[in-house]
Amino acid sequence: MILGGGRRRWLAVAGGWMLGMLAGSLGWTGALYADEAHPPGQVELKIPSGDAHLNAFMYTAAGLGPHPLLILLHGFPGNERNLDLGQAARQAGWDVLYFDYRGSWGSGGRFSFAHALEDVRHVLGYMRSAELRQRFRIDPERIVLLGHSMGGGLALLAAERDAGVRCTAALAAWNIGAEPEDWRRHPERRQAQTAYFGQVTDPDSGPLRSSAASLRDEVAQAPADWDFVQGAKALSGRPLLLISDTRTPRDMETYTAMVDRLRSLGDARLTAITYVDDHPFSAHRQALQTQLIHWLDASCH
Repeated sequence: MILGGGRRRWLAVAGGWMLGMLAGSLGWTGALYADEAHPPGQVELKIPSGDAHLNAFMYTAAGLGPHPLLILLHGFPGNERNLDLGQAARQAGWDVLYFDYRGSWGSGGRFSFAHALEDVRHVLGYMRSAELRQRFRIDPERIVLLGHSMGGGLALLAAERDAGVRCTAALAAWNIGAEPEDWRRHPERRQAQTAYFGQVTDPDSGPLRSSAASLRDEVAQAPADWDFVQGAKALSGRPLLLISDTRTPRDMETYTAMVDRLRSLGDARLTAITYVDDHPFSAHRQALQTQLIHWLDASCH
């Protein structure tokens, strides 16, 4: 699954990175890309969603395109943004979009889990608009969602609801729809999560504009259709990359349930991997880049 063209593409990316390091050490500042008329870049955006605007930016790939688009979905509250994965994808020819959900990290509006899921839908629609496709030379038939933690769960839920999402990658996905039952079985998890909700919504320094009570109640009453394991049939037949760390019990529980469900459906386009690591994959950042580029090249081009 990760041989042939994928291997060549990754070697080209790695070679370009090494050349850049060498050029920098020699003081050379010439272009390292072939198409000087269409250089790579970075553009800030304000994306409308509901009654607010989302802070966002694009890593634009070199070349005329059209380019496939990778959309990064951060977790809760979003300390790990996976921008290293975005840079690797841009080097491999992908446009990459990063955004902050409503009420998070300075975006307008109020944060809630329902709003975050709506935000993903609104972002997909916005990036498919004729204006944005032309501006960033995007191929609307090759849009991929990559999410971590809460973002991984949102990626899977959004893809289940949108058949136009070509591929989906979920890293240590959080299945909010399964939390009501889990909280009933493990009240200590509910207590710990509620305390964390208070920390990240602290009005003085918290990154989320919300309240611990509202987030606690939203999770406790999460609708059944937020359980992406139960909705997995909608993903069958599309390329999926599921990765879990092994040191977070809840991550492995969710990963195992999703992998078992997909395999029971006979899904032949699933790539499932575990790393002996923590929730943000602190020890495997380069391995994640390598795996992502191989998977994108082999499955999503």
